Amino acid sequence: MSKKPSPSLAAELKPFVAPFRFDGSGKFHLRSHKTDEKGGLDKDKAEKILEANRERLNDFQERLYAQDRWSVLVILQGMDAAGKDSAIKSIFEGVNPQGCEVYSFKQPTSHELDHDFMWRCMTALPERGRIGIFNRSYYEECLVTRVHPEFLAQEKIPPKLMTKNIWRDRFEDISAIERYLARNGTVILKFFLNLSREEQRARFLDRLDQPAKNWKFSMNDIKERALWPRYMAVYQDIVRHTSTALAPWYVVPADHKWFARVVIGSAIVSALENLDLHFPRADKASLREFEQVREALENEGKGRKKAKVAKRAGKGS
Repeated sequence: MSKKPSPSLAAELKPFVAPFRFDGSGKFHLRSHKTDEKGGLDKDKAEKILEANRERLNDFQERLYAQDRWSVLVILQGMDAAGKDSAIKSIFEGVNPQGCEVYSFKQPTSHELDHDFMWRCMTALPERGRIGIFNRSYYEECLVTRVHPEFLAQEKIPPKLMTKNIWRDRFEDISAIERYLARNGTVILKFFLNLSREEQRARFLDRLDQPAKNWKFSMNDIKERALWPRYMAVYQDIVRHTSTALAPWYVVPADHKWFARVVIGSAIVSALENLDLHFPRADKASLREFEQVREALENEGKGRKKAKVAKRAGKGS
């Protein structure tokens, strides 16, 4: 009696990926996406999935690095306290740091402002065989600069180019660059950590209550929190206009950190599985060379063994 084929990894993880993926087809309304979704899991079940995904990610990363054909760009966006830092730490725990790099993009420097808005992120793109993680990204230049027009004025853009269409133009430019990257072997995975205002409040209070977390807090966080409705409107616009089949957005419920990590990790693992990653296979010439190396090493071992026997015999005489 034949056994039923086991479901693929992507099929197994689909319930934690598909509901949160938006590729630009259809309409998108941020208010339709719950922030407190748990996917039918509890913490214990989630931890088992997280651990399994860590092992899978470690295996895929080794193959990705060895194959040296694809690169992976993971983009994490979200409000302060959405859990971006802790998600990176948890999901990529155990992954070889040689093949994984994290970049955090803060307020642009004067040098960065002397370049186009994409420049500083383009210089940090992952090489083939590597995973690059952007903790915030070029999307900040369609987000913070839109909420704070005074920041846009610092970018030294010629006045005649500062039109009412600048945001539409930036969305088009970003989509074009992401399409270009995807066509050249970069897998782009974009995650918006969809946090509720109530949960952000609770996390801010936690930062104030715990001395070890005080350093994470600043009064600027409160100022930005007052602009919450504006930020949500802009995030909705970003997802609507820059989601494509090649670079979809995942709108991740972020009120429960453990479930957010399940979604992000599952999406990354599923995408890597689709690449059919494998260790490079040696050609005939290499195999012949390997045989010669094996023979030399084995003969070296035999020579040492004979020398030891002769030495012992000399001592006994």
